[in-house]
Amino acid sequence: MDVEQLKRTAGVKFPSFGPNKVQEITRLVFEIAGRDGSSFADILERIPDGRLSFNRIKEHLLRIRYPEAYARGVPVRESFAAVEIDPHGVCDVKSPLKVYPKKIHVERGLEHSALVSRLRALFPESIYETIGRYKDFSSGSSCGGPVEFNRRLDQFFVVKEQYDGVKPCPCTPGVVSCGYHNVDFGFGCPFECSYCFLQNYTNSPGIVLPANMEDFFMVFAEYGSKRMRLGSGETTDSLAFDPVTGFAPGIVEFFRAYPESIFEFKTKSDNIDGLLSVKGASNIIAAWSVNPQGVIDREEHYTAALSRRLEAAARCAAAGYRTAFHFDPIFYYPGWQEDYSVVVNEIFRVIPKDSIAWISLGTLRMTIRQKKMIENRFPRNTILSAELLTAPDGKVRYHSFVREKAYRYLLSLLRGHSPRTALYLCMEDADMWRNLGIRPPWPGSS
Repeated sequence: MDVEQLKRTAGVKFPSFGPNKVQEITRLVFEIAGRDGSSFADILERIPDGRLSFNRIKEHLLRIRYPEAYARGVPVRESFAAVEIDPHGVCDVKSPLKVYPKKIHVERGLEHSALVSRLRALFPESIYETIGRYKDFSSGSSCGGPVEFNRRLDQFFVVKEQYDGVKPCPCTPGVVSCGYHNVDFGFGCPFECSYCFLQNYTNSPGIVLPANMEDFFMVFAEYGSKRMRLGSGETTDSLAFDPVTGFAPGIVEFFRAYPESIFEFKTKSDNIDGLLSVKGASNIIAAWSVNPQGVIDREEHYTAALSRRLEAAARCAAAGYRTAFHFDPIFYYPGWQEDYSVVVNEIFRVIPKDSIAWISLGTLRMTIRQKKMIENRFPRNTILSAELLTAPDGKVRYHSFVREKAYRYLLSLLRGHSPRTALYLCMEDADMWRNLGIRPPWPGSS
């Protein structure tokens, strides 16, 4: 039985229910089947009696879908979105990653820029096309669904970025601010992490690369306060495309002149040749997102293995850079404690603790739109089987009791290895910080 047949069968089984109620039942059956490996038909047949009221049938399905929440008396008041699956939207992660754009669009005036010259040398077989403004070009493109997102590496756009220079981290309202600033040196990523939030922003028909790095530097130089903590990695992996763009050495050399500020490269790659081609600087942070290798294998396709990430971090530390690690997102599943303890132990086995600037902790979270993209692009994902509930900010995430449990466990492990390393939470409110007995480690955080 496919999803469309499930919808029809549910409508027939519950003829007195309106379309919204059938939709909620369909969603619950779909999620239970995905978690348990059951068939839709089996779950429908196990509903005690088709003549029961909608509320009792929904309650029956909710208890199956959210057993831990029910065991703890946590109310589940979800409104379940329609199941919308495009069979053509599945992401092919079995084929090797190939970064070789079919077409490279260049904004007029940038045809002879250093970046375009570099791209022409790397991709001589690509078709090069001069366009007006990227904003005008992309506004008429179809780029809103999983099929289009899967094809994003087919097209590169070289642009003169005029909008996103240096900007405060867009923290969710109500959470403790990290005082961080983002610099977006491009949009899009070649990796296929099932949970990637960029899937929620499918408004670009390809990979966007800025050719005017000097303008970013000028914005920073005029920004005012030079005591800033900032970095790339919000809208792209900081180093995934560095073999293509060659941005890293210039960024290091620029921020070397501002020793009171800290610049962070965040990555899941081991593309550190650019960093190692120049002298390291203590105000430059080479940072890695980390997860157990099993999670990397299942959910972080095409990224570097954990061992390669840590080897790269050790090389950067030896070259004079400081390092950082981001347990974000943390996943909650059977056996998670043992798996994460391995990661923590490996970090402190391989990396000198005095090189670690900070370690962050954050748990899985997403919008409803992002969840639907995951269902379409990664139908074999395991992360959506968890008990994810809608939070006050509208995102779905683990309940606070799950998040606090994960944080307590990891904080204990990390402090056991290095009591003085700065630790912070990502996208958590003041109550969570207080419950865990930690405070924001930087001036300007609140």
